[in-house]
Amino acid sequence: MTLWLIVLRSLRQHALSTVITALSIALAGGLLMSVWTVKEQSHATFTGVNGGFDAVLGARGSKLQLVLNAIFHLEASPGNLAWQDYMDIKTNPFVSLAIPLAVGDNFKGYRLVGTLPELFEKVEYAPGKHYELADGDSFFDPARREAVVGSFVAQKLGLKPGDEFHPFHGLIYDEKLQHAATFVVVAVLKPSNTPADRVIWIPLAGIQKMPGHDPKTATDVSAVLVKLKNPAFGSSLDQMYNKQGNRLTFAWPVAKTMADLFDKIAWFDKVLELVAYLVALVATGSILASIYNSMNERRREIAILRALGARRRLIFSVILLEAAAISALGMVIAFFFYGIIMSATAAVIRSETGVVLDPFQFNAVMLWAPSALITLGALAGIVPALKAYRTDVAEFLAPAS
Repeated sequence: MTLWLIVLRSLRQHALSTVITALSIALAGGLLMSVWTVKEQSHATFTGVNGGFDAVLGARGSKLQLVLNAIFHLEASPGNLAWQDYMDIKTNPFVSLAIPLAVGDNFKGYRLVGTLPELFEKVEYAPGKHYELADGDSFFDPARREAVVGSFVAQKLGLKPGDEFHPFHGLIYDEKLQHAATFVVVAVLKPSNTPADRVIWIPLAGIQKMPGHDPKTATDVSAVLVKLKNPAFGSSLDQMYNKQGNRLTFAWPVAKTMADLFDKIAWFDKVLELVAYLVALVATGSILASIYNSMNERRREIAILRALGARRRLIFSVILLEAAAISALGMVIAFFFYGIIMSATAAVIRSETGVVLDPFQFNAVMLWAPSALITLGALAGIVPALKAYRTDVAEFLAPAS
């Protein structure tokens, strides 16, 4: 009890340096936990999002570009497929469901995606989860210029059933490229926490036959989402399209394609980790510097304690505990910084991709990072503790001449 009272008194006596050092530890801890959590959650979430499909069929090109375009609604389409290509994959005996997509227009920066009502009626975008309406009575009529708006778009643009809008040509918003066609919002989707929330869904024919589009490509599609009767059948289609053919690309499986992306940018994760570790080391060094620099003014205090019967090991323990206490205080505050960093990061990722990260989901880093930094803080206290241990009682109790 006496030991802790001495530590608390010392922390109060040097409150300013204690708070500053604790904040540096807090920032380091919050950054380390955030980097680690974003890395692991992003990998798990992006490789786990497939919209309920096993593969994507598209024009010859990059599998990653196909998946980003058709599943995540990022990137441009690598090219178009003829309607017959869609019919061929749809009637393939290995395929249970094929949904065509057509892209090429936007409304105020949010992508319009043409598709069939089956996407909403037959597809589980996640096990046991179908697209549902938050507002409106039904999904669009494929023969009308109607739209179903993703929840994120509806929130950002204030769209609701009954609203009308004119699309803009291209995937990048340019007010000079407005189409004459008018679409009516008939429904808003419930949040699915997937990229579908960032899309305005319209009938396939709405994109294909949009006034201003090339009539020669009026039946083309941008990609086909493919659900297999058995995931193992994907290897046969991979062989047929990718190895034997040279005109189309079959991106299968979706999760593997996204995993390859994360493998390619693994170096960036390592750089972020290294930065977080360096910040942690610098913060630990600040504990050493803060306590060590205070030793000169505290030597008389230590000498008095020794004169009153305090053993050297008690003095040594006080300094170590003080360093550990500053680290512990910093790691408590670190969770506040973690919440801010993670919330901001999750908001940016959701806004840009539609994928949702959970800032409050438990991760093992929340256990080992505080333990590691508190241990490092205590170790940083060894040098000033040794200095205190060696304090000469006679020298520092002698009256000043």
